[in-house]
Amino acid sequence: MSRNCGIGGYNILTYINFIELEYLPDQLLKEFLDEKYDQYDRPEFIETDPIQIPHSYTLPEDIEISGFLTSTIAWGQRKSIIVNAHKLMHLMGNSPYDFVINASDSQLGKLKYFVHRTFQGDDCLFFIQSLKNIYKKYNGLGRFFESGYLKHRDIAMTLVSFRKVFFEIDCFPRTFKHISDINKGASAKRLNMFLRWMVRDDKRGVDFGLWKSIPASALYIPIDLHTGNVARKLGLLLRKQNDWKAVAELTTRLREFDPLDPVKYDFALFGLGIFDKF
Repeated sequence: MSRNCGIGGYNILTYINFIELEYLPDQLLKEFLDEKYDQYDRPEFIETDPIQIPHSYTLPEDIEISGFLTSTIAWGQRKSIIVNAHKLMHLMGNSPYDFVINASDSQLGKLKYFVHRTFQGDDCLFFIQSLKNIYKKYNGLGRFFESGYLKHRDIAMTLVSFRKVFFEIDCFPRTFKHISDINKGASAKRLNMFLRWMVRDDKRGVDFGLWKSIPASALYIPIDLHTGNVARKLGLLLRKQNDWKAVAELTTRLREFDPLDPVKYDFALFGLGIFDKF
C-alpha cells in the first residue's frame, strides 16, 4: 500500500530526512501531505481500519452507534480493536440501534462479559444505557452533536457538553475515564476520530458525512502516538505532550494548508506513521 512521491528526481521521504525540517518550505510540505492524503483516503483503507465496523451498516443510527462504540475502544493494536468491535456488534445482534433502544435484561446481561483492555462489562452496559438516554431524550448522537455545534459554534465546547450529558445518569466512577475530558487537557483522540468519521464528506467512500450541520473546517485532528510523532518530525507540532493544546496547535497548522478540511491530513500523518514507518 506504500507509494512515495518524488520531487526533482528525489524520493521525498529521503529529501525530508536530509534537510532541517524547520526550513522545509510550506508549499513542498503541503504537496507532500496532499499526496499522502490522496494515497490513503481510499476505500482500500477501510479493510485494515476500525472504520470498517460502521461500514457494515446502512441505517444512520446503526452507523452512529457502531462508530461511537468502535471509536471508544480504539486504542491498542488495530487487529485487536477490530476483532473486539466485531464481537461487541455480534453481542448486540448486529443491530446496534435496535439493541440500544429495545434490549431486554437478558440481552443486556451478555455485555457483562465483554472486555477490551480496561473497557469492561460494566462500562459497556453503562454506555448502552447512556446511549439509550441520548436517543430518547436528545433524539440521538447526530442530533445532539449537530445542535451542540450550532449552539456553541465550537467543537471543543460541544465535546464538553457531550461528556456532561453522557454522564448525566448514574455510573461507576471507573467509567468516567472512557470519555475524554478536554477540560483536564485530554487530547480526545477517539472522540475527534469519531467526529471525523461522521462529519467529513469528501465523496471518497471512507468517512460518512452524515452530520451535515457541522462543517469539516470545525473539526480537530485526532492525535495519537503515530500522528503526533510524524507531525513533530515534519515540524508541524512543537508541543511534546499529546494533549488538547497539541491538538489545537496541530489543527491550527493544518488549517493553513486546507482551511476547509484540515483533518483530511489525519490520513497522511497516520499513514506515514503506520504504513511508511516514517
